[in-house]
Amino acid sequence: MYTPEAGAVSADAAPAIRAAGTASGQTGFDLTLDDIVQHYPGAPSPAVDHVTLEIKGGELVALLGPSGCGKTTLLRIIAGFVSQTAGRVVVGGRPIDDLPPNQREVGIVFQNYALFPHMTAAENVAYGLDAHGASREQRGARVREMLSLVQMEHLAGRYPKQMSGGQQQRVALARALAVRPRILLLDEPFAALDKNLRLDMQIEVKRIQRLAGITAILVTHDQEEAMSMADRVAVLSHGRLEQFAGPTDIYDRPQALFVNQFVGTANVLRGTLGEVAGDRGRVDLDIGAAWPVRVPGAGLARGARVLACVRPEHLRLSDEAGGIAGTIEMSMPLGAQIVHEIRLADGSAVKVVESRAGAARLHVPGTPTRLLPTGPDVVNVFSAPAGGPDSATDAVQVPT
Repeated sequence: MYTPEAGAVSADAAPAIRAAGTASGQTGFDLTLDDIVQHYPGAPSPAVDHVTLEIKGGELVALLGPSGCGKTTLLRIIAGFVSQTAGRVVVGGRPIDDLPPNQREVGIVFQNYALFPHMTAAENVAYGLDAHGASREQRGARVREMLSLVQMEHLAGRYPKQMSGGQQQRVALARALAVRPRILLLDEPFAALDKNLRLDMQIEVKRIQRLAGITAILVTHDQEEAMSMADRVAVLSHGRLEQFAGPTDIYDRPQALFVNQFVGTANVLRGTLGEVAGDRGRVDLDIGAAWPVRVPGAGLARGARVLACVRPEHLRLSDEAGGIAGTIEMSMPLGAQIVHEIRLADGSAVKVVESRAGAARLHVPGTPTRLLPTGPDVVNVFSAPAGGPDSATDAVQVPT
């Protein structure tokens, strides 16, 4: 589960991944997905439902969402493996919908790397160049350049079975880049790697993408992967685009309840919206407190039933008035953090995360406390779904 303060990727590696490498000075090609619809025959609803994305040249954009959300279908549409029902795919200002996959100038790195087992690393990288009619001298020079880029030149003569998963992935990436594609597609490229190697390869792939200056699309269901690697993240649900923004905006300023609950962890408290002024307001919580909130989007007016969503790290323990009364049931040290589970008066539970670098400390079970938000902009409100549960508070955690 992604949190900015917890987890090896989010705390330490995310800045390193986003800053990895230095830009080559090349400008990648813009990619536009213009109102894409994909409806498979017999399916009750579209696999992709009117998705529009404007992706800048040289960006790395992650398509993030649960299984069945449409992210892989979008990737296959860009590659030309699937013909969309409606909409256009435009690369560098030129529609490519009528082109077959081998003419779209798109490089792909698959989840299983798909290296030819009977070919060496160098021969795998050269394969696409040969198919494009490059001369022997051109192939040799480009293979050396690409293997050097992915730091695999010393293993040029090895076969896939003689390489580790990370080494195979580097060769697959070199093969995809060798033909100078306009767009690089990464289809769950780290799923087969163990955690430590996955992190190393995320940093490496980001470095290579920056050095190559290529526009890249990463398909993943892994929050940490998307939030650390991508310049912008497109969150999808049931074929629809829920939000397209930078990782910080996705986490701190979600525009939809699904985004708030899918990315990271959220405590959800029911209440009634009080005064509203622009994107700021007040919520009168059913549990007995009034908190300042941020109101994303339009359509919410005073008196509306809402869900107030606050991240565990955006709550603090306090004795001040205005807080929600509760009892600490458990305090657990978790690396650089302490996680508290608080039982509220209505019987529901709320999680609070504090940094051990501050004044956080373990508490004896049964200790009374009050909860307050850490600031005026950390509580987001969304319209309460009709017919939802009647409990005042729900601790929501959506697994990745």
